[in-house]
Amino acid sequence: MHEISLCQSLIDKVQQIAVTHGALSVGLVTLRIGPLSGVDPLLMQHAYPFAAAGSLAAESKLLIELSPLRVRCEGCCSETEVEPSFLICSVCGSHHTELVSGDEMTLMSVELVTRGEVGHV
Repeated sequence: MHEISLCQSLIDKVQQIAVTHGALSVGLVTLRIGPLSGVDPLLMQHAYPFAAAGSLAAESKLLIELSPLRVRCEGCCSETEVEPSFLICSVCGSHHTELVSGDEMTLMSVELVTRGEVGHV
């Protein structure tokens, strides 16, 4: 389960952001995960509290947004949403496609608590 090490890296980054902005704590961390990222969102949710323990994010919540799997067709230049096992252009049927999104794990935002106020980074 590599999600534990991914969560530890995520918490390291969140901690760095919080310290840089003088935060007292972290309220919410929003992460975007694509279906081809190799990351299981459910396992990330379970691993997060363990990785966050003892950090400024210890009481924070992890919100995971699932990103769509999108391809751009080299033939007709259309950009469409597709299924993981079917990376074919849904406009013209070409299999000559390029992945546009769906393989990423991206830190989208961090909600920081500073002197009783909440702010987003």
